[in-house]
Amino acid sequence: MSVNRCVQVLSRLQRHIKAQTTRITASTSSCHVGFRQHQQATSVVCCREVSSNSSTPKPPDTSLFVPLSLSTEAPAEGSVGAELTQTLDKNELLKILNRFYKRKEMQKLAADQGLDARLFHQAFISFRKHVLEMPSLSADLHIILSDICFGAGHIDDIYPYFMRHAKQIFPMLDCMDDLRKISDLRVPANWYPEARAIQRKVIFHAGPTNSGKTYHAIQRYLAAKSGVYCGPLKLLAHEIFEKSNKAGVPCDLVTGEERTFMDVDGRAAGHVACTIEMCSVTTPYEVAVIDEIQMIRDPSRGWAWTRALLGLCADEIHVCGEPAAVDFIRELMYTTGEEVEVHTYQRLTPFSILNHAVESLDNLRPGDCIVCFSKNDIYSISRQIEAKGLECAVIYGSLPPGTKLSQAKKFNDPDDPCNILVATDAIGMGLNLSIKRIIFNSLVKPNVNEKGEKQMETISTSQALQIAGRAGRFSSKFKEGEVTTMHRDDLPVLKEILSHAVDPIETAGLHPTAEQIEMFAYHLPDATLSNLIDIFVSLSQVDGLYFVCNIDDFKFLADMIQHIPLNLRSRYVFCTAPINKKQSFVCTSFLKFARQFSRDEPLTFSWVCRHISWPLAAPKNIKDLVHLEAVHDVLDLYLWLSYRFMDMFPDTASIREIQQELDDIIQQGVRNITRLIRATDPNLTDPLQTEIMHGQTGSEATSGAFWTRGRVQRGSGGTSESSLASRLVRDGLLTPDLLKQLQREWSKEHRRQDDNQLSTLSADHHEKNSKGKRKKKKK
Repeated sequence: MSVNRCVQVLSRLQRHIKAQTTRITASTSSCHVGFRQHQQATSVVCCREVSSNSSTPKPPDTSLFVPLSLSTEAPAEGSVGAELTQTLDKNELLKILNRFYKRKEMQKLAADQGLDARLFHQAFISFRKHVLEMPSLSADLHIILSDICFGAGHIDDIYPYFMRHAKQIFPMLDCMDDLRKISDLRVPANWYPEARAIQRKVIFHAGPTNSGKTYHAIQRYLAAKSGVYCGPLKLLAHEIFEKSNKAGVPCDLVTGEERTFMDVDGRAAGHVACTIEMCSVTTPYEVAVIDEIQMIRDPSRGWAWTRALLGLCADEIHVCGEPAAVDFIRELMYTTGEEVEVHTYQRLTPFSILNHAVESLDNLRPGDCIVCFSKNDIYSISRQIEAKGLECAVIYGSLPPGTKLSQAKKFNDPDDPCNILVATDAIGMGLNLSIKRIIFNSLVKPNVNEKGEKQMETISTSQALQIAGRAGRFSSKFKEGEVTTMHRDDLPVLKEILSHAVDPIETAGLHPTAEQIEMFAYHLPDATLSNLIDIFVSLSQVDGLYFVCNIDDFKFLADMIQHIPLNLRSRYVFCTAPINKKQSFVCTSFLKFARQFSRDEPLTFSWVCRHISWPLAAPKNIKDLVHLEAVHDVLDLYLWLSYRFMDMFPDTASIREIQQELDDIIQQGVRNITRLIRATDPNLTDPLQTEIMHGQTGSEATSGAFWTRGRVQRGSGGTSESSLASRLVRDGLLTPDLLKQLQREWSKEHRRQDDNQLSTLSADHHEKNSKGKRKKKKK
């Protein structure tokens, strides 16, 4: 190599090493500079930084760290290292790298930089692949490796270059301290400076269901100059909205899918009724009401109650809920320097636990409500009730609000022949029902724990009291309530559950905000939203009063639309949409909505109609009804997104019109639910028909048939007063002798049919055997 060429190469090498050093320094400091910029813009992080010094941070879950793939292009300067030294022997390099990997000192040094055994292994595999497969290495690394190969360097000299590579594929290593500060959730009270700037008065209205606690809070709300009601359900928000306006207090309605302003010009009224997720923590009010405060510990939605309690800017905060939450709310308010005044209420009407189970559907009475924890039980029991000549109303969670209200009105109407209700625990909140007796069909329900794991478990005392408290409501015609079970074995279990005190509330839910996730993304620009959330939760620190809410639904949606090009804020908003991920049609629609949005193409009314195949016909079976419920959820999703992206979802009025039409169609289907069930499974025989066909009348009929856990069993019970055979005899249309004769004829007919079937089967079997023998003979 000529002298001039050497000088040229050396000067290029010097510039390259200087540039590399500058880039490494810049990448190390950029996280701190970027964080300082965000720190100035967000007071939350400042507070958390102070708090984060109070305890040792927990180690991150490194299984969440996904290595980035690096470019395989050759360096711009070419193979300068090879020109200065010589081409490296790949076999020799492999031996050197493997020796480096086995050195305990290197592993310990790497661990001090955040590379635990898992990350160290992943980083080494990537580094080894980079060294062995790159067309040409950077000059400085090439020279170091060449020196080691020829004994002029030590194997430990590889460490700085290994760490530089590790931080390129795991960028979070350079920003770990800043990421910890962003995800420090130990002082959530400081996230709401407007609320902390005023001295709020907190009044806790504590009592069981039907004790008037919410009524007293609402009276203060109506008397105030301005107020906000925060409820867990759209139905409750609607109820307060209507009650307030009827009382002459102008009130707006704000839910995820609806905005109703009383002022014709769209100006906000002094009062607003909203679902708790939609409450404003920056608008000042005189009075705020937070209903069902015990839901602050809900694994999925608890964060909304925490946000409302800590963040509402109101002179008076009226909190309504179970007495089990009083001590915890006192402790929580101690962190804000606010005292809690407690008003205790007793139930207005008593309810008692009966000493006998219902056992048979024949023993149902007007005003009964059978509570189930699955749709299948709802369908089965409602069919059997109507098979006995009785009418029943049906209420479950996935029904549209209008249909729920329609069914409730039908059940409550004393002039309507429908006086039995079959419902899920959806009746626990938001509906005023005239129930005399609550009958638990089961005491086991599916549940999702704080880890997001699905399991079947016995209902808690709180859940049992919430449901049982619907019996004998103060505003209903029944002044005393009764509670029992459908099955005899469940009754002592129910008594045991209700004998216990409600477990005290000990923690409140939290959820990462869009701003916090954006700050994470600033440091980890190549991570997916689902991965950002995972790392955030892994690094987050909470004190003993809080927990991070379950984020599985959020991650499910994030993974579903990860391939769709969206900016982070839009992606985050889409993933907070309240959809039922069990409904495949809803999930498909969500995906199509996101794809259309990403193309910057508005989702027009005609586009939605094509997607849902509007207009839709009345359901012919249960499958059709379930699909219509899913379509209603899709229209809800459209309306929910329309208030976040108004330009892209412009046709809210038209969508709301067809949603109302769809609600009417669903109501029609629910009114005929027994016919739909029969159409779904035409081979299913009604229990009463089975009873008559098998001739179980007279003394045998007294044994009764009752429903238990999804099947009909025989057991001891009262005479079936509503069976067809009993009614025909009672009305004189059929004598006992004629009935016995019919039974004998039916029995003979069944035996004859069975004999014919057996004869046919035997003949077929004999013919097959004969053919087989003939074939063997031919062979």
